[in-house]
Amino acid sequence: ATLDDHLAAVLRRQGFTGMMEASLESRLGRRLDPRLADLGRLLWFDTITGLNDDNTCGGCHSPTAGFGDTQSIAIGIDNNGFVGPHRLGPRNQRRSPIVINAVFYPNLMWNSRFASLSGDPFDNRQGFSFPNPEGLSLSYLPQLLVAQAFIPPTERNEVAGFTFPGDNFAIRAEVLRRLNATPAYRRLFGEVFAEVRAGAPITFDLFGKAIAEFEFTLAFTDAPIDRFARGDRTSMSAEQKRGALLFFGEAGCVSCHAVSGTSHEMFSDFQQHVIGIPQIVPAVTNAVFDGKDSNEDFGLEQITGDKKDRYRFRTSPLRNVAVQPTFFHNGAFTDLERAVRHHLDVFSSARSFTTDELDEDLRGPLGPLEPVLKRVDPLLAEPIPLMSEQVAELVAFVRESLLDPRARPENLMKLIPDRVPSGRTVPTFEVPEAAEALAGGPSGTALRKGFGDARGRVAGESNQGLLELSAGEHHRQARQVTWQLELSRPSRVEASVFDVTGRRVRRLAADLSLGSGSHRLVWDTREDAGREAPGGVYFLSVRAGNASAARRVVVAR
Repeated sequence: ATLDDHLAAVLRRQGFTGMMEASLESRLGRRLDPRLADLGRLLWFDTITGLNDDNTCGGCHSPTAGFGDTQSIAIGIDNNGFVGPHRLGPRNQRRSPIVINAVFYPNLMWNSRFASLSGDPFDNRQGFSFPNPEGLSLSYLPQLLVAQAFIPPTERNEVAGFTFPGDNFAIRAEVLRRLNATPAYRRLFGEVFAEVRAGAPITFDLFGKAIAEFEFTLAFTDAPIDRFARGDRTSMSAEQKRGALLFFGEAGCVSCHAVSGTSHEMFSDFQQHVIGIPQIVPAVTNAVFDGKDSNEDFGLEQITGDKKDRYRFRTSPLRNVAVQPTFFHNGAFTDLERAVRHHLDVFSSARSFTTDELDEDLRGPLGPLEPVLKRVDPLLAEPIPLMSEQVAELVAFVRESLLDPRARPENLMKLIPDRVPSGRTVPTFEVPEAAEALAGGPSGTALRKGFGDARGRVAGESNQGLLELSAGEHHRQARQVTWQLELSRPSRVEASVFDVTGRRVRRLAADLSLGSGSHRLVWDTREDAGREAPGGVYFLSVRAGNASAARRVVVAR
C-alpha cells in the first residue's frame, strides 16, 4: 500500500492523468471518421504516392514495429521490397520514429523541424512551422499531422527518388495526377468528400486529411501506467512500480522524458539534447552527411545553422518503446536495457561502443565521438549510480508499463491490406519475433507477398515471361556474388553491375548467347578497372532480348 500511495502521489505531482487518449475527439472537436481513416490506411501502403514507385509510408513506418522503423537507419527508395530484417537498399541518415500517438506531439522529426508554434498540435493559431519552401504556409490546416502529410511524398531519398524534375509543388502535382487518374481512388475519396463526388479533383488538403485520420486512429495510450493513474492499483507489478519511482525520482529520467505540460503525457519534453550517441555511418547512403569527412550528423544545427545546436536531437517519446527493434536517432543500440544503461553512464557507454550488433553495412568506421561527448547535456554529465536490481526495475517499467497491448505487432499487422486501390503490389512485411505465434513460423517469415517470397526468389520486371533472376547471394570469404538466371528460350544476354548512383561498376556479359535453362552469373566484386568495389548496395541489371530484370545485393567487406 505504501508503494502504491507513493507512486500515486508522484503521478499527481507530475500532473499525469492517464486520460490522454480519451481527450482525442474533444481536442479534435469531432468524432473520428472511420471511412476517411480507412482511406488513409490504403494510401499508407500504396506506392502510388511515391514517385520512385518502390516505397510507401509503411516501408519506413511498419506495423511490425509499432509503425516505426525496422532498421537502425531507414532504407527508403531503391529498396528490395521487403519490410523487416531482410530489407536492403541505400540508407538515409536516421531511423524513422514510431508514429503511434504522434497526434499528441507538439513537434515532429528528430530535429523538430515540423512544429506547432503554440506547443499544441491541435492549435494552429500561432502557425505550423516547416522548413522552406513551405514555411508557415500550411498553418491553415486543422492539426499538425494534416500539415505534415504534405511533406513525405516530396522527400527524395524516402519515396520521390532523384529522377523526377521539379520542386515540392511539382512532386505533389504529379502525386495528385496519379490519384485523380485512378478510378478506385476517385470513388473512395468521393465517398468521403462531397466535392470529389460532385466532380472536383482530389487535392492535397484531402490527401493530408486522409493520412492524418489514419494516424489519429493510432492513439494507443492505455498502458499499465495509465490504468494505475486512473485508480487500478493492480495494473502494474511491484517491480514495475519501483522502476516507475526510479524513473520519476533517483534516475532522473523524467527530466527529459517528461509527462507534464506540452509533453501531453508522451514521456518526452520534445526538446533537443546531446546524449552522447556514437555516430553511425552507412556503407552506402543517399543522404548527405555532415562534417569534413561526411561522417557526422549535426542534428538540430542543420535546421538552425547555430553550432551550439550541433549533435542535438529531440527526446524520443517512450510510449510503446518495447516494440522498437532499435533505439536513438540512428539505431545505434539494439537492446532496450543497453539503451537505458547508456543514459546512466554516457561516457563509458559511448567509448566502449561497438557496431557488432548492427547490420553489416553499418559496421564500418564510426564518425568522430569526442566532439559529441564534449557537448553532452549537463543532466548526463555525471554517472547515475544504480544497482543491477534497480536497473532491472527501471527497464521493466519502461518496457512493460508504457506498452499498450494494442501496439503489439500481432495486432497492428492486421491493418496491412491484401491489395490497394491502385492495383500495385503491397510490400512484403516480415514477421518479427514478437509475432511468431501469429504467423506459426520463425522470425523473418514473410507475412505478405510483395516483390518476392521468403526465399528471396523473384521474377524480373518487364520480363515478358522470358527470364527469371534470383536474389544475389554474397559469399564474403569467396569474395563473389552469384545470381541464378533462368531463360525460357535461347537469347542474347547483356549483364552489368551498377552502384546506387547508376554508375556501371562491372560488365559481366555483352551480347552473350545463352540457351534456354538455368545459368549462373558470378561477380568477383571487382570493378572493370580491377580494383575491389567498396562495401555497399549494388544492382545487377540483365537484358535478354526485349526483356529485363534487376536485382539488388549488399556487399559486405
